[in-house]
Amino acid sequence: MPHAAAKAATPNVPKVPAISGWALGTLGIALVLVAPTLWVLGIAAGPSGDIWSHLVETVLSRLIWTTLALMSGVGLGTFVIGVGTAWIVTMCRFPGQKIFEWALLIPMAVPAYVIAYVYTDLLEYSGPLQAMIRDLGGFETRRDYWFFEIRSLGGAIAMMTLVLYPYVYLLARAAFLEQSVCVLEASRTLGRGPWASFFKVALPLARPAIAVGVSLVMMETLNDFGTVDFFAVATFTTGIFDVWLNMNSPSGAAQLATVMLTFVIVLIGLERYGRRQQKFHHTSSHIRAIIGYKLRPVRAWAAFTACALPVTLGFLVPALVLGSYALDFYADTLNANFWVFTLNSLTLSATAAFIAIVLGVFLAYSLRLGRAPWLNAVARMAALGYAVPGAVLAIGILMFLGFIDNFVDGAMKNAFGVSTGLIFSGTVAAVTFGYVVRFLSLSFGAAESGLAKVTASMDGAARTLGAGPLETLRRVHLPMLKGSIMTAALLVFVDCMKELPMTVILRPFDFGTLATFVHQYASDEMLPEAALAALTIVAAGIVPVILLSYTIAKSRVSNLGGQTGLDAEDGQ
Repeated sequence: MPHAAAKAATPNVPKVPAISGWALGTLGIALVLVAPTLWVLGIAAGPSGDIWSHLVETVLSRLIWTTLALMSGVGLGTFVIGVGTAWIVTMCRFPGQKIFEWALLIPMAVPAYVIAYVYTDLLEYSGPLQAMIRDLGGFETRRDYWFFEIRSLGGAIAMMTLVLYPYVYLLARAAFLEQSVCVLEASRTLGRGPWASFFKVALPLARPAIAVGVSLVMMETLNDFGTVDFFAVATFTTGIFDVWLNMNSPSGAAQLATVMLTFVIVLIGLERYGRRQQKFHHTSSHIRAIIGYKLRPVRAWAAFTACALPVTLGFLVPALVLGSYALDFYADTLNANFWVFTLNSLTLSATAAFIAIVLGVFLAYSLRLGRAPWLNAVARMAALGYAVPGAVLAIGILMFLGFIDNFVDGAMKNAFGVSTGLIFSGTVAAVTFGYVVRFLSLSFGAAESGLAKVTASMDGAARTLGAGPLETLRRVHLPMLKGSIMTAALLVFVDCMKELPMTVILRPFDFGTLATFVHQYASDEMLPEAALAALTIVAAGIVPVILLSYTIAKSRVSNLGGQTGLDAEDGQ
């Protein structure tokens, strides 16, 4: 039950001077990483000719309505599936429950655009399902029967929901696992059944975590390009691409991007407003195993079905379809520079993950050393890239790096008469920079939470033995952060492998990744030839997903200290 919580005491870590190399480094990193977003705002404030008035008169209202409808639909769908399945596997005991604890996370490994390509191939008019319906019903044309139109707003909502609900499931399950069993026992004592305990006790306590999960889902929905582009759903992301590439108007694209940023700001503001002045903590420090509801056969079957459907539709069906295509068309894929695209994806993702980890650890450790309010604000600002849609970041990065390229080129011409050309904005450096800006928050958050678990006495002991901040980080903290760092590196790596909108805009003309390869072939109605590449992207994401589930389960077991709980009969 909610109570006012006392502020956690700040660890007494030996401080460095307020203005130090660590603080200046943090400021420099933040300025570089925030520059693309500020560049977009600056360009948007400039003139755009008649483009903006044309957009306002023709498509802006449609872009706003469609984007809001898409975000609302995906947010609602992921909330229902994510929270519902998290409660079922946490509180109910039924056959397959232990498998579903981690299996429900696996659809997270499938990019939304990949699942959209698969289901379009299965459900469109020429697909096998409608062909079977026509054969069985004796129908001759599409007008003779009704069937769900997959390439629609509803189809886009369904596709994104199937692969994004794990964000909500992950955080909701972690929140349910962390809840004290005492409040649930009190609810039972007062005569509350499973559903009443869920709605009156567990759900309010988990609300902050669930709100964060739904907010992440909506940000991912805003960032999506492959699905909405393939389904011809007009959102701000497709609008930005259209204005940028087809209308050749960077300023118009920047103005659309600014409106899109407003959506993000409002979304973050609503999420924080919803949690204003609300703190939640356990009414008991004694954490015991959660009492599970042992379901009777009919309800056990219903629980099994509820958990199996998202896994089947979000992972098994796409994996089986892609697998069958890959077996038949692997030779065509291998002959289409598959290994080159694979190497490009692996190299880019690994490089970006390494840089993001280095910067994330630097920022987190800088905060540990100097806890001035301004330093905290600057570090948080540097890690805001995840909240900015990829298309918006890509525009800012091109403009920002283009400015640097022109400056360097002009300086070299004046000094040595040599033109350097596009050494940043026209190379893979732009793609790498974009990945780091967008996914730094993952490494920063992991490093910060890992450092929070290291007692301040270790810093003091290291300083007493003559070790400076850098030596303390290298010899004391990094070995203890190894698990957090590896998990964050894997998450950044997988997100980079899947990233599409930034890669499409920022890549050099003769450079491609697995994501762009799959998008190009699927857009040309050649999904079978791209199946092996799509499976490679999915396979890269499975290991981190399983590690996440294992980490959550392990944290609960360690808190329990090996205790076991009693199961209550369903409905008692």
